[in-house]
Amino acid sequence: MPSQLMTKDNYTLLCMLSRYLNDHADFIDQESVSQMMLAGVGEELSFSLLLASALGLNLDKAPDMVIYERYFKCMVHLLDEKLYMNNPYLRNISLPEVTLGSCRLKYQSYKPYEAFVCDDFSIGESGEAIPQIGFFNKEFSFPAILQNGRLWMAVIPNEINTMKEAVEAAKGRVLAYGLGLGYYAYMTSQKPEVESVTIVDNSPEIISLFKTYILPQFANREKITVIEDDAFRYAENSMSEGKYDLVFTDLWHDASDGIDLYRKMQSFEPVSTDTQFLYWIEKSLKIYL
Repeated sequence: MPSQLMTKDNYTLLCMLSRYLNDHADFIDQESVSQMMLAGVGEELSFSLLLASALGLNLDKAPDMVIYERYFKCMVHLLDEKLYMNNPYLRNISLPEVTLGSCRLKYQSYKPYEAFVCDDFSIGESGEAIPQIGFFNKEFSFPAILQNGRLWMAVIPNEINTMKEAVEAAKGRVLAYGLGLGYYAYMTSQKPEVESVTIVDNSPEIISLFKTYILPQFANREKITVIEDDAFRYAENSMSEGKYDLVFTDLWHDASDGIDLYRKMQSFEPVSTDTQFLYWIEKSLKIYL
C-alpha cells in the first residue's frame, strides 16, 4: 500500500496536472522544446522539464525534485504518430462532419507538444499512482463525437491503449455498454474468435450517427447488434439471458464520474457467473476508491 507521503504526492501532482490539462494543455510549444534541444537535451526530457516548470515545480527545491524523480521519468511519453495512425480503426474508418440533434461527428486534433492523458495509471515501485501523459511532435488528427459542444468520445491514444486489454480478451459472445464511435465494436468484430458483439447505448442520436455513417464501413458488421436501452436496465433484465462470454463497460468520461457507475455495474456480476467482466480504466477507478 502507498505510504501517507505517497498519497499526498499523488494528490498534489494530480491536482496540478488536472489544472494544466484543462486550462493550458497546449502551453508548451515547438520553439520552447527546440531551444532546449539546441542545448543538447533530448526531446522527451525537454518536454518533461518544461511540463514540470509549467506545473509550478521548482527543481532547485528538494521536495519538488523528489516529485519529479518519482513521477516524471515514468510519466511523460513522446508518442509515435505513425504507430497510432496505423491502428486498424484510424486507418480504415473515415467520418464526415455531420450534426444530428445535440451530437456532432467531426475531426479534432492535438497540436504539436500538446499534453494529454495517453493511458491508464501505472503504479510505481513505492506505490506512486503515476499518470501517463503523452504528446506528439506534430499535429495529430482524430475522429470525435461532440455532445452539446463537449467532447464526448474520440479515438485517441488513450482510448486505444486503455481498451487494449478488453479487445484482446474478447471471444465468443461479447456485450459492451457504451457505443461512442464504435471503436470497441470494430476492433472486437475483427477477431475470428468473436461470434457476436452486442452494444447497449441509451442515445438515439449516437446510435443513428453510428448506423448511418460508421457501421457501413465495418468489414464484419453482420456480427454487430446495437440496442437502444439504459445500461443498468439491460443488465437487470437481459444480460444473464444473453449468456455473454465477456461484458465490457465504458460508460464514464474519466475516473471522477465513473466510480458510482463502476460499483453499480459490478453488482450485476453475480447473475452472470460464467461471464468475464472488464471495465474501462479500472486501474484508475480503483486508485480513486
